Order: sequence, then C-alpha cells, then structure tokens
Amino acid sequence: MAGFPGGTAVSIVTVYDWPTVDGQAGGSPHLHTASTEGYVVTGGTGAVETLSGDGYERRDLARGTVLWFTPGTVHRLVNGSGDLQLVVVMSNAGIPEAGDAVFTFPEHVLDDPAAYAAAATAPAAPGLTDEERGTATRTRRDLAVEGYLALRERVEREGPDAMKPLWDRAARIVADRTEDWRKLWADGPKAQADATGDHLDALARAESAHLCDAHVGSAGDAAGRWGMCGRLETWDLRPH
Repeated sequence: MAGFPGGTAVSIVTVYDWPTVDGQAGGSPHLHTASTEGYVVTGGTGAVETLSGDGYERRDLARGTVLWFTPGTVHRLVNGSGDLQLVVVMSNAGIPEAGDAVFTFPEHVLDDPAAYAAAATAPAAPGLTDEERGTATRTRRDLAVEGYLALRERVEREGPDAMKPLWDRAARIVADRTEDWRKLWADGPKAQADATGDHLDALARAESAHLCDAHVGSAGDAAGRWGMCGRLETWDLRPH
C-alpha cells in the first residue's frame, strides 16, 4: 500500500485568533464537496459551528475532542482560548488540496465564477510577502463569514432546506474538476481498499507474499502555509 493509511491527509492546524464582525475569532467557514473531515483537538479550547442537514449546531472543542463531518457540512472553527490547535484528518488525500472546498461567500460572489475564483485564491497570488498573504487570508475569511452569518440566519429561520441553494452552487463551482479528482481517488483510497481485498484473499490461502514487502514510510518535514481555518503544517502523504 502506498500513501498514508486509508488514503487520508493529515495536517496540524493552529486556528486563527483574528476576531471578526460578530466578535468571534477563527477561520473561514466552508464546506467540502467530496471529502469527510475529522478533528482531533490537541490543545486549547473553542468551538465548531456547523450548518448541515441537521440545521445549525455548535459544539465545544477541548483537548481530546474527536468529531467529524461529511461532505456538504458548512463548518466554522472558533478559537475561544486563543491557542486552539488540532490535527485534521481528511479523506481522499489530494482532492481537498485540488479545490474540494467551497467558501460561504455572499451569494453574488458564489454566482460570479471570476469573482469567486479571485476571492478564493487571493492568498496564493504570486509575489506576495508572507505578511501580505496573511492579510489576504484574513480578507477572504471575513468575506466567508459575511456569507455564513446570512446563511446561518436563514437556516435558523427556515430550517435545513435553506442549505439547498448553497449546495447547488457548490456543485456547479466544482463540476469541471471531478475528472482530475477521480484519478486522485483511484490512485489513493480506492487503490488501498482494493489492496486490502487482495491481502485478505491471500491470507485466506495462507499466502504471505505481501507481508514480505513490509516497509516503513516517512513524510519528511512539514510545510507551513496560510490555510482556511488557521496556520497549517502539512505533508504530502499521497503515493509517489
């Protein structure tokens, strides 16, 4: 099996402590269109606010909290103590990095492909200093919070059906990316699941060839960058 177990991606997130319009500090609300995301909180306290088929929910986070959410769940990390840190485990390594996430920008931005692309990718513009990337990340966060707060109000007033327009917009935004994602899925989590099936078949025949190929993998040093929810330490865990 190549790649990290389960074809997953792992990162360490130090959640932003920048306050926003409603007085809460944290990251950019967004959803994933194809991947499930899991949290393992390692330090600090805070909360995650979600909008899903279950409506609006807020869950406290503290060291040892483990939770996860499926595609389509809007999530917003809130840094309560100023030092909230967590390990994030994402399914489908490579797909989230290839544009699986959709920000909760205001509707007029979501409906304008050029405006959406400009707002979503601003922190990655070439030639920016690290400080300028941080400023662009904060501007993107504030725009996502603006759309999120309006959406949360509609969900609290109308119920989960108010999510449908966002889900429709998200599907349109990512529709032309799915062929590239399919190869990442086939080479990663699907290949690992298929390999497990082959191993079980071999073990049922008392054959040990795959055990003789045992080895240890290492990801090397982490790369730091400005993420959606906080400063990230990431590794490339995909098969090479």
